[in-house]
Amino acid sequence: MKEYAIPATGKIAVLTGNREITIKELPIPEINDEEILVRVDGCGICGTDVHEYKGDPFGYIPVHLGHEGTGTIVKLGKNVTRDYSGKPLAVGDKIVTGLKPCGKCDICLNHPEQIHLCGNGEIFGLLPGEAHYFNGWFGDYMKVNAGGVLFNVSDMDTDLRILIEPAAVVVHAVEKAKEIFNFKHDSYVLIQGCGPIGLLLLGLVRTMGVRNIIAVDADQKRLDLAKQLGAAEVVNISQTADPVAAVKAVTGKLGAEMAFQVTGSPKAASMIWNYVRRGGSLCELGFFVNNGETSYNPHLDICNKEIKVVGSWTYASKDWLQACEFLKECTLRGIPITSIISHRYSIDNLTEAFEKNISMEGCKIIYQSEN
Repeated sequence: MKEYAIPATGKIAVLTGNREITIKELPIPEINDEEILVRVDGCGICGTDVHEYKGDPFGYIPVHLGHEGTGTIVKLGKNVTRDYSGKPLAVGDKIVTGLKPCGKCDICLNHPEQIHLCGNGEIFGLLPGEAHYFNGWFGDYMKVNAGGVLFNVSDMDTDLRILIEPAAVVVHAVEKAKEIFNFKHDSYVLIQGCGPIGLLLLGLVRTMGVRNIIAVDADQKRLDLAKQLGAAEVVNISQTADPVAAVKAVTGKLGAEMAFQVTGSPKAASMIWNYVRRGGSLCELGFFVNNGETSYNPHLDICNKEIKVVGSWTYASKDWLQACEFLKECTLRGIPITSIISHRYSIDNLTEAFEKNISMEGCKIIYQSEN
């Protein structure tokens, strides 16, 4: 069995106020027989992290953030032997963490396939208070508490592993979309919003063999990335007088058959209906926090066009397994999915990393450990 030298202390990044990250050097926690100690390799900055950083909408401060992380097991409780899928675990394995369901509610007891809807569930990196220091991925070390869902992903490199959590979000969205739409190779699929989630979604739809993908955004650099990942057409709404006409021009004057709304903008959420053809379908996955009200016309946008609509919320545990396969498929097909990672920062520069994310100058911004 591998053995790792574990230092007495480690750094963690704690959100202690609005736009205020404090780097703390604290004793590395001991683990019990049901827990795991992980040396962090890296972690992506999520839009949810940024919302918490800017204004603490969840009331979590102080909170040790970071939930898109991955690392190496350095200490393993004797009762933790396998990951969520049944794969054996050992010291030295690379892991990612998913949800931590409560295990007591109706969803957990009777609908385990829907544990992402557990109202009392937890996510490592979004657990408030000092008791949960070392329960986030922005640090040198991270502790996986008893009951946490985790996956052994030792066969994937660090950059791919950092993308697994957001990839699970888009896998879940596509699974929800399949409930109302039958994807075909020649389907016209529109993706509104080319941030990290939108670009990962684009990559996933492309690996499904869909050729006619239309990416819509106001940032040309992100649209250029969309082209690299397989978009057949891009529409820059900041440079196009009539984006709806532009979409219809490439869809036989009809509009998209399937559209994904992937921004957190109420204005965009109102606009998405106009891109969808009569009889088309729409998946909304852009609002993981309450960004305000939007408007639509029930007659013109839904009834008259008979649009089918589905919402997507986070992910089920099984979606993580497909997320891994999707990212591996990108590698096999030569789809440069890790090119969405634009900036890398050390733990001591996390405030700069968050501000870079807010500035919209980059795409996927990550914390890279120096371990």
